[in-house]
Amino acid sequence: MAWLAKSLNSSLGKKLIMAITGLFLISFLLVHCGLNATIFLNDGGAAFNEGAEFMAHNPIIRTMEIVLFGGLLLHIFDGLRLWLANKKKRPVAYAVVDGAANSKWYSRSMGLLGTLLLIFLIVHLRHFWYFSRLTNDLTETHTLYNEMQIVFQSPIVVLIYVLGCISLGYHLLHGFQSAFQTMGWNHPKYTPTIKTIGAIYSIIIAALFAAMPIAFYFNLIQ
Repeated sequence: MAWLAKSLNSSLGKKLIMAITGLFLISFLLVHCGLNATIFLNDGGAAFNEGAEFMAHNPIIRTMEIVLFGGLLLHIFDGLRLWLANKKKRPVAYAVVDGAANSKWYSRSMGLLGTLLLIFLIVHLRHFWYFSRLTNDLTETHTLYNEMQIVFQSPIVVLIYVLGCISLGYHLLHGFQSAFQTMGWNHPKYTPTIKTIGAIYSIIIAALFAAMPIAFYFNLIQ
């Protein structure tokens, strides 16, 4: 087992953990966004509440929720390890850095974007996961959909969510392609397609999530 621990602590091992957990979270976001997008059916939250009820009581989903939290914590921990390792390799910044010549700004800012996402995630979990899982406030007359209507009446909260979704979009824009590259799933013939799919995925997911608090705030859905 020593060789496994050594491999996972190597630079490549850290990147592999980051890629695997990242792809897992990308898959989760697709499901999560699909469920939340049912609010746009404008059916008073019937479809959304039904889906949320199923997710809250299905034993398989609840087990996967634990796995999800584990994957998320591992992704955050590993990202921090990579950031610290990079800082240790280059404790003194170069006198002149032309990062734009070699990479996009969001590729060089994954640490900052990840930190903003972590803050946003804590706020999001406090608003909805805590409400639906750890309180007794969720009832037939006060549903998770009703809670969304209440939470998103605050312009400050809406702004936090929109900024969080923008950070998510840029984080995905780099992370999607980077994960495939780290796993070795890159090829001159297929990489451009992967980049395109990653860009489309990142924009749609971020835009849909950002549209939800905006729609509630401006009463575009009932």
